[in-house]
Amino acid sequence: MWENITYGLLYAWVKVHALLPMKALYVLSDILYVLVYKVVRYRVRVVRENIRTSFPEKSGKELLQLERDFYHHFCDYIVETIKLAHISAEEGQARAYVKNPELLDQLTEEVDGSIIMLMGHYGNWEWFTTANPLFKHTILYQIYRPLKNKAFDRLFIKLRTRYGARGIRKNDTMRDMVQLKRNRMRAAVIFLADQTPNKANLHYWTPFLNHDTAMLTGAEKIARKQHLPVVFLDVQKVRRGYYEVDIKLITRTPQETPEFWLTEEYTRQLEHMILRNPAYWLWTHKRWKYKHEDA
Repeated sequence: MWENITYGLLYAWVKVHALLPMKALYVLSDILYVLVYKVVRYRVRVVRENIRTSFPEKSGKELLQLERDFYHHFCDYIVETIKLAHISAEEGQARAYVKNPELLDQLTEEVDGSIIMLMGHYGNWEWFTTANPLFKHTILYQIYRPLKNKAFDRLFIKLRTRYGARGIRKNDTMRDMVQLKRNRMRAAVIFLADQTPNKANLHYWTPFLNHDTAMLTGAEKIARKQHLPVVFLDVQKVRRGYYEVDIKLITRTPQETPEFWLTEEYTRQLEHMILRNPAYWLWTHKRWKYKHEDA
């Protein structure tokens, strides 16, 4: 009962704010920047340490500017995600412009089934779900980790699936993807694969942003086992509130590649994307909490 009440109040609050035009929401973002960064100081120590160790060649002034730019973007991400509750698919597709949507339909038609799409927490990954209606025959599925707060979990599921995209719980990934293949569902399954593996899965390490980094390998294992083509989503922030998305083929035949080749290729493309403009990656994660000796 209390969960339903909390969710109802939370969704009503989001819906009311989503009715505001983007210009008004960005004014709200500027206010949030002061509260989140200057007053609450949300994860400032984590962000500062992540940036400092990733860019040892930068001066103190440059690091501070990057930190500020990140928090401005982070607050933009918050209000942009709120806007998902009301934004039209057409406006969403204009603001998260996909340059080559035909590639997904082409690949899922070739295999008569599913493919894997690798993304990072870069730009506004939530807005990509508005692209679902662009694909004539392909449905977007997103792997997600349920939030501990049930009301917030329901809210994010509602926002992410509003345009026809669907969700797969992280613990159900293998089972659901086997089912998609068995049913020959033409789907692009999105893996946000730049998070930290749990301690039991520190299987592959590679240089990434000046750190010896453990990378998630689950997407590669599934792709190799089920023979699923893999693409990477290369995102650029054009200006405030506008992104361009380039879908890049990594491989049509992952089963023919050496072990960990796919994970390494994803890492290099992800790093290249981040280095173009580091402020738009999600620096709040404790990305390097494990060391190689922990494995």
